[in-house]
Amino acid sequence: MGGAHESSGPEPAGTPPGGADFEIRVRGRIGEAFRSAFGELTVVLRPAETVLLGVGLDQAALYGILDRIQALGLELLEVRRVPGTST
Repeated sequence: MGGAHESSGPEPAGTPPGGADFEIRVRGRIGEAFRSAFGELTVVLRPAETVLLGVGLDQAALYGILDRIQALGLELLEVRRVPGTST
């Protein structure tokens, strides 16, 4: 009895181990200085919001991006997992 606990079942709901594609929306149009903080993402400016697109993000990367959004004082509107492209 005892010993290390290993999980051989399915992964819990959330980000798959290989990563997933996410769309993150923040209020307002962020400037160039803020855009450089998200170099690994595609930044799309819309009239009233900025959309950050991340491809193949794992859970740690997603949390890091959300931490940066908070640290920069940006207002998070939505985080949405989007279907990835199959290759």
